[in-house]
Amino acid sequence: MTDLSIPTGTTLAGKVALITGAASGLGKATAEKLAAHGATVCVVDHDGPGAQHIADTLDGIAIQADCGDRTAVDAAFDRCTRELGGVDIAHLNAGISLGTADLTEMTDEMYDKIMRINVDGVFFGVRAAIRAMKLRGGGSIVATSSLAGISPVPFVPVYAGGKHFVVGLIRSLAPTLAVDNITANAVSPGLCDTNIIPPESKPAFIEAGVPMIPASQVADAIYDIITTGVTGECWVVQHNRATVPYVFTEIVR
Repeated sequence: MTDLSIPTGTTLAGKVALITGAASGLGKATAEKLAAHGATVCVVDHDGPGAQHIADTLDGIAIQADCGDRTAVDAAFDRCTRELGGVDIAHLNAGISLGTADLTEMTDEMYDKIMRINVDGVFFGVRAAIRAMKLRGGGSIVATSSLAGISPVPFVPVYAGGKHFVVGLIRSLAPTLAVDNITANAVSPGLCDTNIIPPESKPAFIEAGVPMIPASQVADAIYDIITTGVTGECWVVQHNRATVPYVFTEIVR
């Protein structure tokens, strides 16, 4: 692990944080957490009015953008840099849950939609963040994966495959980004109490005794990840457990 430390518990005053998918759920909770520690937030979401509402409550700015559109993502980072002076923190969180266990029943439209947001959107966001942070002299990237990014999930294999991509991309990029003082980490929460789980499905999880993680717990983890300065890790967030980096088996070359 490389340590590019911002001291733990530090204020984020003077830092600018761009968060995608921030009109609700994990993105909203992260925006609130980082703003509470002094960061100026740029709230990015396809839901323009929702993003504006969150930005207004946090004295930040809102940008309506389709995070699967490379032009829109680049424009969001450019506007954030232009209006707020730069981007120090990027939480690439926008994502959707969609799919079926039987790939023969998965349409091309379903496949394209989930990959566009969960895979392409992360790539476009990471690329734009690197460009912005090099101008800033460094920064911190945190991309939202999932426990599905480090373990098999048979009932949504394409979703799981996309989340594995996020982990692989971030861990592979981290060593090369360290020379530019940029940290890159993935956060892999378990089942979260957000809109990504349809309301009609939540009672079944509750009845089965599957705990749902509050969004605030994941936001706390993201703040800790940013302020440790550690890079190249996939941090696991589970209900009422400490956030820890996942231990991958070392491959001897």
